[in-house]
Amino acid sequence: MKRKVGVKRLDFGNDNRCSFKKEGIWRRENDDYEVVKKVGRGKYSEVFKEIHTTNNEKCIIKILKPVKKKKIKHDIKILQNLCGGPNIVKLLNIVRDQQSKTPSLIFEYVNNTDFKVLYLTLSDFDVRYYIYEILK
Repeated sequence: MKRKVGVKRLDFGNDNRCSFKKEGIWRRENDDYEVVKKVGRGKYSEVFKEIHTTNNEKCIIKILKPVKKKKIKHDIKILQNLCGGPNIVKLLNIVRDQQSKTPSLIFEYVNNTDFKVLYLTLSDFDVRYYIYEILK
């Protein structure tokens, strides 16, 4: 499935604490991505594994469903506060589709095991350990 995404920088204020803003990694309007596969969905978004067609860099793009701008800003502020912490996936970029104006969050790609499969194999000790690791 090929899909080209023309994207534009979204401005959510002047908070420069997170590296994706400090490093100026905003995607340009002519950047293109190719969908590899859909990896998930939720109440507020659909998630796809994509490859940047120029440099073959894998990433995850979380395409947000229509919600209030205030909620999007709130979620991004949380990600900015967690940025750089242990066990936190790096937010690379915030973009918006040129045609639909749909905002999307671009994250680093992390190879992992599907939680629905992994969860069934975990002991009580494993669950406590992973919760501790997430919260530390």
